[in-house]
Amino acid sequence: MRAWAIAGLLLLVSVTTASADRPKDILAIMERVADWELAHPDKASAPISTPETRNPLGWVVGTFYTGLTALADRSANPRYADAIFALGEEKNWGLGPRPFHADDYEVAQNWVWAYQRKHDPRMIAAVQQRFDSIMAANVTDSLLMVPGSARGGCFRRWCWCDALFMGPTGWIALNQAVKDPRYLAYADKEFRATTALLFDPDQALYYRDSGYFGKTGPHGEKIFWSRGNGWVYAGLARILTTLPADSPSRPYYRDLFLKMSRKLVTLQKPDGSWSPSLLDPRKDTPPETSGTAFFTYGLAWGVHAGLLKDPVYRRAAQRGWTLISKAVEPDGKLGWVQQVGSEPDSVAADYTQPFGVGAFLLAGAAMVDLER
Repeated sequence: MRAWAIAGLLLLVSVTTASADRPKDILAIMERVADWELAHPDKASAPISTPETRNPLGWVVGTFYTGLTALADRSANPRYADAIFALGEEKNWGLGPRPFHADDYEVAQNWVWAYQRKHDPRMIAAVQQRFDSIMAANVTDSLLMVPGSARGGCFRRWCWCDALFMGPTGWIALNQAVKDPRYLAYADKEFRATTALLFDPDQALYYRDSGYFGKTGPHGEKIFWSRGNGWVYAGLARILTTLPADSPSRPYYRDLFLKMSRKLVTLQKPDGSWSPSLLDPRKDTPPETSGTAFFTYGLAWGVHAGLLKDPVYRRAAQRGWTLISKAVEPDGKLGWVQQVGSEPDSVAADYTQPFGVGAFLLAGAAMVDLER
């Protein structure tokens, strides 16, 4: 065999081996990050650590466990699924105390995940009771933030864009689990109402809430918070994953996902990150990982699902994954996570939070599927 042919064959074997190892490498870093988070429940919220950031039934920790469900579905190690079941049993499969606030039932999607694997009615009893009571209350509060009132005064509905990750997937997953179309109808109605208010069709991005209408950044740009839009974009991917294939609402969510995708790839920075404020024109914004991880998840999921066909989307997902992987310290701690908030803010290498890890795990799971 000619030397060039042998060299070509060796190169082919090398590339094939590297490609085959890629999902294994992604899983390995996902497991390292998840292991650090599970081992440091009292240190995993830095620099801000409050009862909210440590509450296993709240959105901060709940989002980590949502990411853990994605890892559990792909890892051969049972400890990740076991951790989810153990937390559910410890908390009696409960929800947070605020009856209407989506942050306090983000964990519903995790309990439905558990139910779909063990079919124990206890796992979704509190979820069904909560959702039934919400529907019975038929709340019609305004979705506008009310200045001066307690936390805006509209949180009995999904009046802030983060809620489009916290809320709808639990409702749609429950619909799938128990075959009750009322849950899907409620989620669909509320999602559309929030989108009608907060989605800017010119920018194909979401305002965090109505309080940001008309506000501008220091360079005159509209303020579209990276993680806020990441919540929505990841939420859309999860909705499209969970939604019945024949649902008449699928085109609505698919079109929103495609509109956001087309915009987001134009905003990715050369280093693979997205700025904390998406339209910030500066080149030196920090490599914030929570928004970047959510966008990476949505892009990788969309390419694998066949919705994002242009090669630009695969490249964007790969660049995003490279960026957030570099933010993982040798011991597994994920850094550069903007802290709890509602708008673009400062971030540093040692900043972490459980919800950032959840976003990282979702991104990794989608990259595993994409690279297989």
